[in-house]
Amino acid sequence: MDNLAENLSLGGNIWNLAETDERQTEILCQHCDISTQMAKLLLLRDIKEPDISNFLTPKLATSMPNPSTLKDMDKAAARIADAIINHQKIAIIGDYDVDGATSTSVLRLFLTYQGCETAVHIPEREEGYGPSELAFKEFSDFGADLVVTVDCGTSAFEILDNAAKNFEIIVLDHHEAETRLPKVYAVVNPKRLDQNNEHPDLGYMAAVGVVFMTVTAVNRILRERGFYTADHPEPNLLQWLDLVALGTVCDVVPLKGINRAFVTQGLKVMANRQNLGLKTLIDNANITEKPDTYHLGFVLGPRINACGRVGKASIGNRLLCSINPIEAEQLAEEMNTYNQERKDIECYVLEQSIEILEGTPQKYPMAFVASKGWHQGVIGIVAGKLKERYNLPSFVMSIEEDEVKGSARSIAGVDLGALIIAAKEKGVITKGGGHTMAAGFSLTEEQIPLFKEFAGEYVKKSLNNQTPHPVLNIDLSLNLTGANDNLCQEIEQLKPFGTDNPEPLILIRNVYFDKTYIIGSGHIKCELTNLAHAKLPAIAFKLADTEIGKHILSRNHDCYDVVGNLRFNRWNNRTTLQFIISDIKRAQ
Repeated sequence: MDNLAENLSLGGNIWNLAETDERQTEILCQHCDISTQMAKLLLLRDIKEPDISNFLTPKLATSMPNPSTLKDMDKAAARIADAIINHQKIAIIGDYDVDGATSTSVLRLFLTYQGCETAVHIPEREEGYGPSELAFKEFSDFGADLVVTVDCGTSAFEILDNAAKNFEIIVLDHHEAETRLPKVYAVVNPKRLDQNNEHPDLGYMAAVGVVFMTVTAVNRILRERGFYTADHPEPNLLQWLDLVALGTVCDVVPLKGINRAFVTQGLKVMANRQNLGLKTLIDNANITEKPDTYHLGFVLGPRINACGRVGKASIGNRLLCSINPIEAEQLAEEMNTYNQERKDIECYVLEQSIEILEGTPQKYPMAFVASKGWHQGVIGIVAGKLKERYNLPSFVMSIEEDEVKGSARSIAGVDLGALIIAAKEKGVITKGGGHTMAAGFSLTEEQIPLFKEFAGEYVKKSLNNQTPHPVLNIDLSLNLTGANDNLCQEIEQLKPFGTDNPEPLILIRNVYFDKTYIIGSGHIKCELTNLAHAKLPAIAFKLADTEIGKHILSRNHDCYDVVGNLRFNRWNNRTTLQFIISDIKRAQ
């Protein structure tokens, strides 16, 4: 790793240029007939030569193993098939996030196609995550013979063990499992500790991926039993891959292996606009081009999530399963309203948090804020924004009458999961869990000072009293003429971008800013040029009021190195090359 930052960039970042083994790069170029740049990008993503074809053109046929590979799958699929054949009522419990909404919808749409009567329970945030007594009371009144939990249930021991006395229960989940499992009919979860590691990619799946594999297994059994006829043909399961892609991207799971195939194929299905609810939501969000992972993660996903944060959690599932255009339009409008409300609440809590942090000297290298009246549904988002603003671990707490609910986001070097476990053991919080970069927790109002001191000392020790600076990991270093159409076409072959497959970050050295002007809400359009008079259109989003923006707009004719993304700008049936500026530094 070549450290390019003797000094910080104008964006306050450390630049690290990744290196690849020259011999490996040359071998890959020769064996696969690809460019040096493409070989480097593949090596940086740890894509081995035998896997390149499947990575660049992912297909479910080669990426998805036999569903029976998963523990309890055959048992679960056979029971669901029995319920379908015998016209039994089936109840579904989901989660209130996008993965929960899409998981519930894929299973519900499949069962509805088979003629099954279903009941769905999506808990409101106040009800809490996972199965509840309220849900099972509803299912009892409904007369369900079988209950399926999706995106939850693996650790719901007490509630499921009790409910299993009156219901047959199948858990379809992807969350971390313990040594024990609920005492239910079947638990299908690739993270079961007794699951073999023959197909490690399965462990990366979102819950919606587990559900899709389950309906694939059920469909196979129904076919074998002669369930399908000319009057009731076998469904095309691929029609639901748009929902699988949406849930996979929004749950921020690694986009490799089977997940990469789910998203690649799912985006193709989504472009056909077959799902009425999804089509209506896309139209309401003013998405006019073919959706990609950006639209899923930052436009559609937040709208569905907003219902679980500040609105009615069931709206996501209802919209994605809707077959009535009027109902779909009403639900999409309602979703947009909740999303705007979420933005307003989030903005209010963020502004108050910044006032608290910047109005008081901070003892520890972290952002730690708590207040009464803050909506629990946005504290995780606000923690993430504080982390981005200050590049520090961030803790945001909403003080309620009975308890304090908190959410945290971290930076490299501070393991939040370990911090929360240690805090529980010390008795400075009542409960909590999470992983390295994100966590949720609960405590009493009286415990806040103790937890602040405990977390502060933990963070301080983890950072070793060093001032943390964000790091930009750069894939390629080029001169201006190297940033061309051919390279951009190769970069597009690496899509879909997401977790574990980020969009390549490109460094272009020794350029000047020409024809600079501000457009929209603080965006800067300009042209990158060099002494050989090469030119490349560029844009810097929302950077006009920053140090970066001041230098771009200064017209001082100084030479700079720039970091960003190389993309095609497709607009009004025209395609042009464009560089998206993230950061700059004076050229050495």
